Amino acid sequence: MSIDLLRHGDTGQRSYRGQLDDPLTPLGWSQLRAAVEGGTWEAIVSSSMARCARFAEELAAKRGLPLRIDPRLAEYHFGDWQGVPIETLAEEQGDALGRFWADPVANPPPGAETFEAFRRRLADALDEIAVSARDRRVLVVTHGGAIRLLRCVAERRDFGDMAGIDVPHASLHPIVWGT
Repeated sequence: MSIDLLRHGDTGQRSYRGQLDDPLTPLGWSQLRAAVEGGTWEAIVSSSMARCARFAEELAAKRGLPLRIDPRLAEYHFGDWQGVPIETLAEEQGDALGRFWADPVANPPPGAETFEAFRRRLADALDEIAVSARDRRVLVVTHGGAIRLLRCVAERRDFGDMAGIDVPHASLHPIVWGT
């Protein structure tokens, strides 16, 4: 079994988008198409958010692959910070933003999804993917925060490491997921 996590492409937004359902920009589409060129998978599972699902639908149709849309792979819900430009957050709530980056479990944004709920829904989704994948290669199209958290779990890293994990748009992240 092989699982590759793929972050969606550019949406043209400079904020914590979370569960705002932004479409990809033309740049985002081209980033994703380039990222998967030459890659081989036997199934695709995608977040239900448009910036992931629309590309996953295109790729699955083009390559004749089975596709499953799983809303559990959606990005973290950033609560009151969702959609607020990062520069605004840094200026108006810089201390809180710094605490969140240092320890997202203990210092979530106001009104945000609990970190345990985020971890649990993503881990449940990956557990199911791993069981159904058996010996197949699976592409999972998801989000930056989701990839950071899943990598921390898979690599047995502290969640405080999340901010230091580089996850650019349209980047692939192979993981080993134990069930």
